[in-house]
Amino acid sequence: MALHAVENVEEAFGVTREFLTPVDVRRWLKLALVVFFVGGGVSFPTAQFNTSTPPGDVSNGDVPFSLPVDVVTLVVALVAVGLLLGGLFALIGAIFEFVLIESLRTGEVSLRRHWRRRWRQGLRLFGFRIAIGLPMLALFAGWFALLVVPILTGRDPTIPFTAFLVGIPVVFLVSVLYALVSGLTTVFVVPLMIRSDSGVLAAWRRLWGSITSAWKQYLAYVVVSFLLTVAAGIVASIAVGIVAIVLLIPVLVVAAITHVTVSVSSTLGIVILVALGLLFGLSMLVVWTLAQVPVVTYLRYYALLVLGDIEESFDVLSDRQPSGGEP
Repeated sequence: MALHAVENVEEAFGVTREFLTPVDVRRWLKLALVVFFVGGGVSFPTAQFNTSTPPGDVSNGDVPFSLPVDVVTLVVALVAVGLLLGGLFALIGAIFEFVLIESLRTGEVSLRRHWRRRWRQGLRLFGFRIAIGLPMLALFAGWFALLVVPILTGRDPTIPFTAFLVGIPVVFLVSVLYALVSGLTTVFVVPLMIRSDSGVLAAWRRLWGSITSAWKQYLAYVVVSFLLTVAAGIVASIAVGIVAIVLLIPVLVVAAITHVTVSVSSTLGIVILVALGLLFGLSMLVVWTLAQVPVVTYLRYYALLVLGDIEESFDVLSDRQPSGGEP
């Protein structure tokens, strides 16, 4: 039995090359924006937990001061803003999952058109990611609390620490299961939602029926895709590292000139160094995002090709148009 996960490794290169060439700056910048929000394909808001002690006198060895109410309020506000921004980022990323697949299958990178058409399905994907992500986060927080809480409260850590060790394989297995569900949702369920214009659960039911009948094909995809992801990540990291060295040279030159002409401890020197650091960091973010464009494009095309070969009715690339400029 031929494994489609192996057969499509080379074919995905050809499709990716056709989609990304000839190089068009505007097209690549659009794809970079999508990739920036999509990333690895799994994103959901994280929760942060704060502990506080009741006001009152403190004994020796404790923190000899209490935080002002204004500081506590500021911290809470910053956490709330962080969660809000994280949720907004995850929401945009969920919608952009559909924008990406629509771009790959039609050959046209049109952000507004694909967004208007698929944002409702993006909301459903966002809700599904929250539904499976929060229980996983709660499990990890509870498991980690077994180790931290006894230390903070001064209680006997023997029993909690034993439970912490016993929980390691459980947390590992649950994490693997979560990664599989989340990953398959991103690379297979999203295309099926587009194909049948359905919700997440309906698409998952279709995919699950295919998995049960062709589980070897999907298992082969998981293994080969993991290896391809690692290899592509290494190549991208090396390329970005080389660019980072090239960009770092002028930064160091300017920093050296600043050191000679003005003191780096002076206000002007600090301003120049901070500006250089911000400019370098922003440049590396852009370079890294652009480097991820061919990586993400290849891995998604690879998944779509495998999916279409396993089940012909799942093929979303059958009506793909040649890549080219868009209005």
